[in-house]
Amino acid sequence: MTTERQEDFGARLRRAIDTRGQLCVGIDPHASLLADWGLGDGVGGLERFTMTVVEALGEQVAVLKPQSAFFERFGSRGVAVLERAVAAARQAGALVLMDAKRGDIGSTMAAYAATYLDKDSPLFSDALTVSPYLGFGSLRPALDAARISGSGVFVLALTSNPEGAQVQRATAADGRTVAQLVLDDIRAENAGAAPLGSVGAVVGATLGEAGVDLAVNGPLLAPGVGAQGATPADLPGVFGAALGDVLPSVSRGVLRHGPDAAALRAAALRYADEVRAAVEGA
Repeated sequence: MTTERQEDFGARLRRAIDTRGQLCVGIDPHASLLADWGLGDGVGGLERFTMTVVEALGEQVAVLKPQSAFFERFGSRGVAVLERAVAAARQAGALVLMDAKRGDIGSTMAAYAATYLDKDSPLFSDALTVSPYLGFGSLRPALDAARISGSGVFVLALTSNPEGAQVQRATAADGRTVAQLVLDDIRAENAGAAPLGSVGAVVGATLGEAGVDLAVNGPLLAPGVGAQGATPADLPGVFGAALGDVLPSVSRGVLRHGPDAAALRAAALRYADEVRAAVEGA
């Protein structure tokens, strides 16, 4: 096993944001996008789509976020494409956030952590999305693995899908919402970290207003910009004083401009400029 540890994810993310801007671009090769690109819904189309996005944006954006399900549906050959994409994106200088939303207990959670947060794994990523809804303590194997490897973890808190509110806005016995409980646990994990903690929260850009305390000393992944209806101009209203730690995530809004690499880069640049303007104007 490798013992060498990289710099903490929070520090690497802060530097990437400072040099490349706050944009995260998702890599979501679902069947309709493959068709729009004129590609077949098979492993060949998956590989061409994915590597085109990585080659176009890997040297430009701060974070690339592959959605693992779109690769897993092709079985081992799809996962092999994902492995190549992760390696190529990191080689190009982008941070890789694996969007897998894993959540389980004990040895199973530890196995998920080993898959994405162990430096010896071919799917080793800079960060991983996880679900806390088996209890925040169930995430301990992933939190510990990330700390050992210098990786990050993004915990679902207030997601962009409307169904999420049924659970995330529910009130616990002490009067806090479930989302606030999660955010408070994240803040505790990041206590004393500088310049930014490595445990982040997922908070949808579509919320209008968060209604919770987002000061967690960690990054805030904000899905929902683009096809889901949110715009960069909506970010200050949702995130307020935490706006500088936000990582807005765009997928279809950029990916629909493929397969032309220059068009992909131009679309990502437009979103990055809009995010910068929203942050600076807040």
